[in-house]
Amino acid sequence: MEHHRLRSVAVFARPFTVPGFDEMLPAGAYDIETELSSPPDDGNPGAWKASVLVNLHPRHSHPGLARTLTVSLADLDAARAKDELTGKELTQVFLEEMLADPMVRLVMQADGVSDMQLRHLYSGKRSPEEPAGLPLCGVKTLQEVSAILAAENEGLPPRPN
Repeated sequence: MEHHRLRSVAVFARPFTVPGFDEMLPAGAYDIETELSSPPDDGNPGAWKASVLVNLHPRHSHPGLARTLTVSLADLDAARAKDELTGKELTQVFLEEMLADPMVRLVMQADGVSDMQLRHLYSGKRSPEEPAGLPLCGVKTLQEVSAILAAENEGLPPRPN
């Protein structure tokens, strides 16, 4: 049986702690690896509990020292939930996680979308003349939007009334 690990990023807006570790961890993005199945040499796979390997930020006193911490999935989820309840909206937490994902960054780069455009989109602060659901591509007026929509739909059969 193959041993699978899922790599992802956990983003914390504020400093946090996890049970069993006496150090206050700074806010920021943490690379994490989640074990999806019990290790191959585990004698009792039924008693196995999901765990997460957190790659910690280096200390200022030892900048070249790489450190990791193994915590239970439940403890990490509890720390993230507590962080999310610090006044930040869930969409902001989602946005920070999304912007930390390297694959999302590559797609953004390919599409010519900036962090600022996504932050504006998720802020919910649209101007009254800005139609909902359209990409933020520098379009200023409703006439420009209409022209773009007409060009995109050129050659398509008209909709029946």
